[in-house]
Amino acid sequence: MAASKKVALFFVVFTFFCSVYVFADDALIMNEINQLKERIASLEKRVLDQDKYIIKQDLTVSSQQKVISGYESKLSQFEEKLKRVPGEPMQLMEGLELGAGATMIVQGATNTNYAPDGETLKKNRTDGSYTADITLAKEFKEFNSRAFLHLEGGQGSGVEDNLTLYSNVNRDADDHESVRLTEIWYEQGLFGDRVALTFGKLDPTAYFDQSEIANDETTQFLGRIFRNSPTLEFPDNAPGIRAAYMPKEWIEIGYGLFNTKTSWEKIDNNLFNIGQVCFKTKFFDLAGNYRLYGWSNNAYHTKWLDDTKTKETSYGFGLSFDQKANEITTAFLRYGWQNPQVYNPDPVVPASNSENYSLEHSWSAGVQLEGKPWGREKDVVAFAVGQVFPSGDYKKAGELLDPARKAEAEGHIEAYYRIHINDHLSLSPDFQYIWNPFGNDVSEDANGIFVGGMRAQVDF
Repeated sequence: MAASKKVALFFVVFTFFCSVYVFADDALIMNEINQLKERIASLEKRVLDQDKYIIKQDLTVSSQQKVISGYESKLSQFEEKLKRVPGEPMQLMEGLELGAGATMIVQGATNTNYAPDGETLKKNRTDGSYTADITLAKEFKEFNSRAFLHLEGGQGSGVEDNLTLYSNVNRDADDHESVRLTEIWYEQGLFGDRVALTFGKLDPTAYFDQSEIANDETTQFLGRIFRNSPTLEFPDNAPGIRAAYMPKEWIEIGYGLFNTKTSWEKIDNNLFNIGQVCFKTKFFDLAGNYRLYGWSNNAYHTKWLDDTKTKETSYGFGLSFDQKANEITTAFLRYGWQNPQVYNPDPVVPASNSENYSLEHSWSAGVQLEGKPWGREKDVVAFAVGQVFPSGDYKKAGELLDPARKAEAEGHIEAYYRIHINDHLSLSPDFQYIWNPFGNDVSEDANGIFVGGMRAQVDF
């Protein structure tokens, strides 16, 4: 019995200690489980935060990729614009165009008829000149308008300052070493582009007495007689306003009002007025332009036969035609007349010897042929002839001089061949011959003058 009690007591004590141990072990396990739960919760929070950060980063990367794609698209467009046709303005951005070019000319003249020092009189002379141009144009499509700016500089008079002529031989000569703002204007289109209004500092020759093949000294004829009519008293680039009206596609009516001075002082005085009608034809599907114009210049002029009258007005009229004869041939014709009774004591282009003179008539005609027949499609050969007639009153006013003034008609011939070297360079050998220079009134030698030269045109 005693043994049974001892056994029972042993089991009771053993069970107690086992229970205590089990309960202690369960507490540890629960503690560890709780710690694991906390760690899992912390990790889940970190993973969630990481997911949010990754999503945010993905959105940032996506936004940056859109910006990069936009820049790549603009760069691609800019690279494409760099492949523009050379010589044409480059579009920097929508509506904004930049153009640049340079013209270099070397000319040699025989039998020069003017030299202040007397050293080169009746001798051969070779001189050069260059000009450079930068243009900036902006189109405002939403307002149907545009603005234009032209910077120009150059050096050298060429052989012009060694020749006294009614109409000289290098229209591009520009002996101004400083860069000048030669044009700045704003143009507004109205009524569906049937009307254009332009104002600012303008070049009148860009709107009147134009020609498709005889209106650009950098690529076409160099002689002044073939650039514009010598009897038309165009002012130099000056303050002005120009209006154009196109009631139909085949007709354009233009009017211009310009100040004859370039100082922008008293711009309501010394006004030059010009009106022109241009008929745009399509005879046999070949383009043509037939222009008729009239002008007046109220800058002070002096009467030849009464020098007490010093506030006279000059006026005149003229025509300028150009017509394609076939696919490769274009012809032009010009004629001009002006008041023969007066002269301008301060002309835009004075004679080299500073002698006053005036013209009454001038005419010129020529033809241009493209080089397709001989396998040079981008080459051009051209020929022109013309005469300038001094005014009758100018001749009468010189009858009492010793010797008497001859005032004969001055004649001009010019031919050039423009060679397309590449899309950025063309070379033009140019030849001119002048007979009766300055009406045979400045030199004892009545022989003509031959001028030969080379022009290089560089387009950026």
